[in-house]
Amino acid sequence: MTPLRWIWLVLGLLYAAFFSWYTAFGGPLSDEEIAGYLRMAEERGSPMPPEAVAMLRRFMEEDTGDDFVMVNVVDMYDTPLQIPGVEPGETSDEVLAKYMEYMTPALFARASHPVWLGTAANTAMDLMNAEGMEEWTRAAGMRYRSRRDLLDIAMNPEFAGRHEFKVAALRKTIAFPIDPWFQLGDPRLVLALVLGLVGCALSWLVTVRERRGGGSSA
Repeated sequence: MTPLRWIWLVLGLLYAAFFSWYTAFGGPLSDEEIAGYLRMAEERGSPMPPEAVAMLRRFMEEDTGDDFVMVNVVDMYDTPLQIPGVEPGETSDEVLAKYMEYMTPALFARASHPVWLGTAANTAMDLMNAEGMEEWTRAAGMRYRSRRDLLDIAMNPEFAGRHEFKVAALRKTIAFPIDPWFQLGDPRLVLALVLGLVGCALSWLVTVRERRGGGSSA
């Protein structure tokens, strides 16, 4: 195989590996999966209120099978709640980091990550029928590869204990999914462009060297 073919083969394999990791291929949740997740949710701790069960069922039944973004707006306690596992003097950020000790590797394994995040620059500047929602600390948009991935993370028994640290760190929070959604810098597109540029550059270098080598030997 020629060097040029090797270059494009390796780059193609790299892109295929990333694309297969980053993209959800499972399709929408099946009726059997929905029933299974509902059963797992009911078996965790105290029974879920009927409205919470209805909300979760709707979230699963309206699954598109594609990725989505969870919009999170949070307000942190100045001092975290003193629950078991929270050390005296720890900040709310440090307590939330304990929650993320499970979440971060679980998210990465499923190609889920923030697509934007930031710290609040002011109190809420436009409120309608939202009393008490003036103060916020930060906001983020978390991209999940699929609703199935989010449910697998949330239903993992390891998540149950860690969730208490989130409760201890956050005074209030709002989280809701958006799907469909759009971003200009989809990593699959960006990587394709980068690898294409790398491939063209390497192909040019190989071609120049081959021509120079052929010319010197002549």
